[in-house]
Amino acid sequence: MAKANPTILLIGTADTKMDELRFIQHCIDGLYGKHILMDVGVLEGATGVDISNNQVAAAAGVDIPSIIAYHDENAAMSAMALGASRLAAELYAQGSIDGLLVLGGTMGTDLALDVASALPLGIPKVVLSTVSYSPLIPTDRIPPDLTMILWAGGLYGLNSLCKATLSQAAGAVVGAAQAALIPTFDKPIIGMTSLGKTCLKYMVKLKPALEQRGFEVAVFHTTGMGGRAFEGLAAQGVFSAVMDFSLQELSNLLGGSAVHAGETRLLGAGLSGTPQIVAPGAIDMIDMPTWAPVPDALKEVDIRTHNRLISCAASPEPMRRLVAREIVARMSQSTAPSCFILPKQGVQAWDKAGEELCDESGKAAFNDELIASAAGKIDVIELDAHINDDAFVDAVLAVFDDWLARGLIKVKGAAA
Repeated sequence: MAKANPTILLIGTADTKMDELRFIQHCIDGLYGKHILMDVGVLEGATGVDISNNQVAAAAGVDIPSIIAYHDENAAMSAMALGASRLAAELYAQGSIDGLLVLGGTMGTDLALDVASALPLGIPKVVLSTVSYSPLIPTDRIPPDLTMILWAGGLYGLNSLCKATLSQAAGAVVGAAQAALIPTFDKPIIGMTSLGKTCLKYMVKLKPALEQRGFEVAVFHTTGMGGRAFEGLAAQGVFSAVMDFSLQELSNLLGGSAVHAGETRLLGAGLSGTPQIVAPGAIDMIDMPTWAPVPDALKEVDIRTHNRLISCAASPEPMRRLVAREIVARMSQSTAPSCFILPKQGVQAWDKAGEELCDESGKAAFNDELIASAAGKIDVIELDAHINDDAFVDAVLAVFDDWLARGLIKVKGAAA
């Protein structure tokens, strides 16, 4: 339920940023919020905080003198990140906080990502950082519901520019905490991946069919960050089952593109014991930033410009074979029921005959490599259809219904 007077966990280095922290406290108070101030600085202790740096260090199993004795900024902040994460999780479990706001530079942002990841989906998480949106931040460390605000003009001391940003951050987290509807998981949830609604269409029929069976369906857009959110939630065991039908981010990862979801793609569900039905949607192309240099491996390939942010290229045959082997290697690590459905006629809208990404020899190369690699390792259903055909939907539901009847689907909340 939304809360009128939310309590915000405010985290920063009080030894260097106390003026900014006090200003944010004032802004939160003015919005009828409350706050708990946690000091994660290690230079010296600060007065007027709710959770001292000594308490943070103790939560990590060390003390401030020991941390200072490291003579290593990275080791020091890593220890404080561990303590802060543990305390934040405890405060949330006790019902003591409704939102998180962390401010900092690279050191504070490094810590902030750990703390935000320690809190569940739904509790507002705002990071005010001098490196927001920077390529310094790896995708696999970003929680699925994180909000980042660039801390402009905030390196040292207060001024009218940084006050505008500080007040905006306070308003963002208080407003979000007042409005947030925390997931209740009254119904079991299916996590599904897709690449838009034009390229891949199966969710149009699968979503109502699964809802009729008593499940919610959450569809994630696999353009890098969408897949990262999907993997993070799958690894936490949030989903009753996953239908991971768009693996294009894995092709991007192996093809050297920045548009990927991290090294753990196609591992979260299987390693968390979540049943997964997998298909090779859009593995035949590699997406890349339109504005960035083309990877060396794709310089001889025709590039399709989707918009000013993203372009794509047909994946070369050797890359398709590599992707096939990697799919098998990752799925074979699953600790839960898993099944790969192979639509042999195609894997996205633009690979059909006459379309710009049609490559029949590349398609055959992937199919052959997948079947050969999968032998004795994972279950494969070969389907003489395209991934956007009704036959694909029927095959998915047949597997799902069988698993459901056999009690293999994890059902959270209400019974399916």
